Amino acid sequence: MKPQINLKKTALDVLITSGFVIGAILLSFILKITDNTSASAPMIFILSVFLVSRFTHGYIYGILASLSSVLIVNYIFTYPYFELKFTLSGYPVFVMCMLVVSIATSTIITQNKQQEKTRIESEREKTRSNLLRAVSHDLRTPLTAINGACSVMVENDDFISKEKRIKLLNEIIDDSGWLIRMVENLLSITRIDAENARIVKNQEAVEEVVADSVSKFKKQYPTINIIAEIPSELVIIPMDVILIEQVLINLLENVVIHSNTATEIILSVNIMSDCVEFSVSDNGDGISDDVLAHIFDGYFNKTYEKNGDTKRSMGIGLSVCNTIIRAHGGTMSAKNKKSGGAIFTFTLPAGEE
Repeated sequence: MKPQINLKKTALDVLITSGFVIGAILLSFILKITDNTSASAPMIFILSVFLVSRFTHGYIYGILASLSSVLIVNYIFTYPYFELKFTLSGYPVFVMCMLVVSIATSTIITQNKQQEKTRIESEREKTRSNLLRAVSHDLRTPLTAINGACSVMVENDDFISKEKRIKLLNEIIDDSGWLIRMVENLLSITRIDAENARIVKNQEAVEEVVADSVSKFKKQYPTINIIAEIPSELVIIPMDVILIEQVLINLLENVVIHSNTATEIILSVNIMSDCVEFSVSDNGDGISDDVLAHIFDGYFNKTYEKNGDTKRSMGIGLSVCNTIIRAHGGTMSAKNKKSGGAIFTFTLPAGEE
């Protein structure tokens, strides 16, 4: 796979170099015809060398553009025309200027690209470390609960009542369901974070995506009241529908698991100038400031208690949501409402970038 990618990059760099050099020749010819002078040709070729160095990878293409530009200016745009004249006054200075421009530009741009690559790798490594810390907490809790429930039924099979057994089995189902969703989240974030990974976008109707997400959520939480507010007109935007549905379901589940007093969830969609905005809000007790500051970090491990049950952290799910939205070219935010409760908002571009 890597050689194919390098071959494509090389072909593109050659095309860019050829295009700028040929463009410089044509522009110099046009100016020569209109102004009857070739004085502007050296500056045009210096500009083409700068552009080649800017938009290609490495040093070689800028240097090749410099050398070819020197020969072209010498051969075509210097009198007597169509002869190589290496003894002209100032010719060595012109050659050195072209080489210095190409090498300096290529060096600066290559260093900037390397620094950006290092920064991205550092952020990726930090994300992996954060996920490992969160996984060690979030997976251990349900696995411990499942192991404990099974041990109770095995060790006390002759004495345990039917009601107690059903309760333990329901707890196992609940915790195993959590593990399944956790694995789906981890697979999604691994898929997006993988090198050379690309999400697959298709034109999808927002109304259908919202309806499918609410339907899947209601199967898990049939008693939760959800109000969906979507535009009356048909809205179609590019997205990976599976991942976006996962984001919506994660946000809806987050309200149920971590909000102590929420009785209603509102899922709304608004059309903006260049994007579509989705929001999931509730009428619960909101999010504390210390939690809000690290809500998307992926390693927030504060536990919540609701009706005596310890709940898993929200860090993994929200980190996955944020990663998916960023991979789509959108943004995600969370805040508390003045009227009470929290609201999570994310945007998706209305068109391909």
